[in-house]
Amino acid sequence: MKSALPIAVLAAPAILCARTETGFLNRTVRVGPESYKYQVYLPDHWTKRDRLPVILFLHGGGERGQNGLSQTQVGLGGGVRFFPERYPAIIVMPQCRPDMRWTQPEMQAVALAALEAGIREFKGDRTRVYLTGLSLGGYGTLSIASRHAQLFAAIAPVCGGIVYQRRNDRPPAEPPPPGDPYADTAARIAKIPIWLFHGAADPVVPVSESQKMVEALKAAGAQPKYTEYPGVGHNSWDKAYADPDFPKWLFGQKLAAPPKKTAK
Repeated sequence: MKSALPIAVLAAPAILCARTETGFLNRTVRVGPESYKYQVYLPDHWTKRDRLPVILFLHGGGERGQNGLSQTQVGLGGGVRFFPERYPAIIVMPQCRPDMRWTQPEMQAVALAALEAGIREFKGDRTRVYLTGLSLGGYGTLSIASRHAQLFAAIAPVCGGIVYQRRNDRPPAEPPPPGDPYADTAARIAKIPIWLFHGAADPVVPVSESQKMVEALKAAGAQPKYTEYPGVGHNSWDKAYADPDFPKWLFGQKLAAPPKKTAK
């Protein structure tokens, strides 16, 4: 009579097959009549028992599209690939449609829907939700935070701003907001911990955009962190997301309680 195999040996293949998939995951969210592809990054050690912090990342203008992939190639995606140990978080990466901006209501609805879906699916900690973005996404970071300040424990716009500048002899795609848009935005986000980054030689988004925002925040009673890189052009995101102090600061921020309302 043949001896039975140990139970542990028989169960091993099932255990291996049941291993949770991590890394960059393809996801789709539906907003209105349309579906939008986005990415969610899960660290290797994630399990269904975890309640990890969540980062909503908004890419720049060059990554706009509908493939659901380009937004992982520039910015925070690179930081995570090089320094995964620094980012033990769920990272939600929506994608802005071509010829649109993160400051537009349609795209903000997509970003927030992807964020909510990511939090629910992977059981993210709602007291540790963060928002960051670069260039076009830096503008979006300030815009979304000003409309949904209660959602975020901290924000970090990289080479972003408030007013789109005239470039290549073309007018801005959006008219400047009325009044003092820097002061208005600062009043809405003054209670959120914020760290701004910008290259001093940025030819695309003038460094004055971040400088004006910092001054407006200080006038509103906030204590913003600001890093300006001498001699650096538009690509200040590689330095920002590779800075070991950035994730330490980010994950050190936490809401006293989960938000009472979810953004729609």
